[in-house]
Amino acid sequence: MGGPHMHKLLRRSATAVAATALAFGTLAATAEAAPAQSVSAASAGDPALTDIYIWATDVNLRSQPTSASPRLAVRSQHHMDAVCQKQGQYVYDPAVGGNSWWTAVMEFSGSDVAWVSNLYIQGGEKIAGVPDCTF
Repeated sequence: MGGPHMHKLLRRSATAVAATALAFGTLAATAEAAPAQSVSAASAGDPALTDIYIWATDVNLRSQPTSASPRLAVRSQHHMDAVCQKQGQYVYDPAVGGNSWWTAVMEFSGSDVAWVSNLYIQGGEKIAGVPDCTF
């Protein structure tokens, strides 16, 4: 089947272009295709970004690390790049518990940053390999 590591290598493409999108933007509906040179450079992986897996279904991607902020997108069982993580609003789900950590994520193909509660990301309360946010 390939497993998550193979999936990680195959899905990574134009993150180098999107890595500059660390501003407080919203998740772009579409992202421009990267030039061929950037794609080949990005296929080796961006060491500043860690791949994460949203294990749940119908997970809201938010403009800020709070459930009251606008929903930018919805993802189900989806792999994304993690930019960084920080504490935000405490989220409680009776099925899985509670967590106050949120991760800033981007699509592999490139997008602006959106926030996902770590409650719905594989890896526990704080995701290993994802740095703390400086913004």
